[in-house]
Amino acid sequence: MHRQNITQNITNGGNKKKGINFIESIIEKDLAKGKNDGKIQTRFPPEPNGYLHIGHAKAICIDFGVVQKYGGVCNLRFDDTNPTKEDMEYVNSIMEDVRWLGFNWGNIYYASDYFQKLWDFAVQLIKAGKAYIDEQSSEEIALQKGTPTRIGTNSPYRNRPSEENLDLFNKMNKGEIPEGAMVLRAKIDMSNPNMHFRDPIIYRIVNHPHQRTGKTWKVYPMYDFAHGQSDYFEGVTHSICTLEFVTHRPLYDWFIDQLKEFYPKDVNYRPFQYEFNRLNLTYTIMSKRKLLQLVKEGFVKGWDDPRMPTLAGLRRRGYTPESIRNFVEKIGFTKFEALIDIALLEHSVREDLNAKAKRVSVIIEPIKLILINYPKKKIEMLEAANNPENDLAGTHQIAFSRELYIEREDFMENAPKNFFRMTPGGEIRLKNAYIVKCIGVKKNKIGTIEEIYAEYDPQTKSGLPASNRKVKSTLHWVSAEHSLPAEIRLYDRLFVVENPSEEKDFHKLINPYSLIVKTGARVEQELENAHPLENFQFQRLGYFNVDLDSKKGKLIFNRTVSLKDSKGKVFP
Repeated sequence: MHRQNITQNITNGGNKKKGINFIESIIEKDLAKGKNDGKIQTRFPPEPNGYLHIGHAKAICIDFGVVQKYGGVCNLRFDDTNPTKEDMEYVNSIMEDVRWLGFNWGNIYYASDYFQKLWDFAVQLIKAGKAYIDEQSSEEIALQKGTPTRIGTNSPYRNRPSEENLDLFNKMNKGEIPEGAMVLRAKIDMSNPNMHFRDPIIYRIVNHPHQRTGKTWKVYPMYDFAHGQSDYFEGVTHSICTLEFVTHRPLYDWFIDQLKEFYPKDVNYRPFQYEFNRLNLTYTIMSKRKLLQLVKEGFVKGWDDPRMPTLAGLRRRGYTPESIRNFVEKIGFTKFEALIDIALLEHSVREDLNAKAKRVSVIIEPIKLILINYPKKKIEMLEAANNPENDLAGTHQIAFSRELYIEREDFMENAPKNFFRMTPGGEIRLKNAYIVKCIGVKKNKIGTIEEIYAEYDPQTKSGLPASNRKVKSTLHWVSAEHSLPAEIRLYDRLFVVENPSEEKDFHKLINPYSLIVKTGARVEQELENAHPLENFQFQRLGYFNVDLDSKKGKLIFNRTVSLKDSKGKVFP
């Protein structure tokens, strides 16, 4: 797997020919030929065993995107063939995520809708001598199938009579056979170089109630047996999936060839499978199994933890649907696996939020600044631009008073020459307000600075002629009296290595600074009625949004990304 170049992608969008990819090229050729009578139908088929992550967003964008572009329908189909791992919580979260990304499905289907048809198809294969019950253990079957360089050997049960296979298959579904004792295998070719053709298992016993069918079934179809057939039953024309299914495609076609004999449709119709590269992201794990471990073992606070690559987590962190769709467009669709730099995803959300996020003043580590020559009871309401990138965004007012808060790191008592913020005797501008000059500080008994004293120049108010006087720094601020307390959650990348998926014990690679909570922040009054998930740019600090836990009187904000790329830096 090679690493995709971030600079190239930010510059040209990741595609040489923007607006069309190889899958769209295939569809355009099919339409030109009149294939399937000009019909385009896709499906998005997640298994409801976890929350969708950023990798699924790529599949969603292509599955739904091509039918938006060329006309047609994309259905949402839940691959619910493993009742031990599936839950309605995941079904509901998947539907929410698809809608949030901006897509709508034509219909909702479940693989379980076809359990009877799949059973009937399996029975037909048994009767035709193309499937048999195997009583070997899973270890014996694995050994008996051989290796890519050594052909397999036939199962001792391969030539069992059809009547006996049918009887055992029925007993399996009646609960008369224990789990693991028997499986149904397709009889194809034990010497085929494609391992998937070596008599694949198509049904296994699972004694666990199904979320939709209850205890009706005791046997469940395997993915390879259910997926292509579901495509066929629904009328899918373009079955789009990721590259790991390339070797499955011949088996996909073989089952459909058999299925057409038992369930004939229009003679010109059949689905075809096409594969694209999956999304691999630096500093990220995409395995749902490992993500579930992070949740269950308490390394994160749920599937929607803002450090998670789930769409629920990204949404809670402040990512927008537009930023994710733009990211997917930038990286493109190819047939080559690549490791994408997470900086490209971060760039996409910066780009989107820069154009539409309201600018506000927030002080994360406050220290009081007292303007000793400013009238004690005077309050000025100053105009602050909501978004300088958008003239139509308007302005809002921010209170200016004698006592303010600035960032503690913006003051240094004994500053080096390259420090251009506030220092004793030095001048700085307070954004949208005045030029002020530091004249002293107040310290506590242990020498920590508690207050900074300064004088303001009333002739330098922003907009007045004297305001053009040059100073080396402009600082943001909030009024001490007119600001509100808030909790700020500073999120960073969850892992400290670029490719944690390659490590067996990924727990040891978790970034200890992936979440830093600041409880003493002060925010301007404009944020008092901010609603959950609303995005803002905290001036000079980064992009933030309102957390779902936030409420009036207890404001909580999450850092989405910093203002600029940290150039690979993991720690704050």
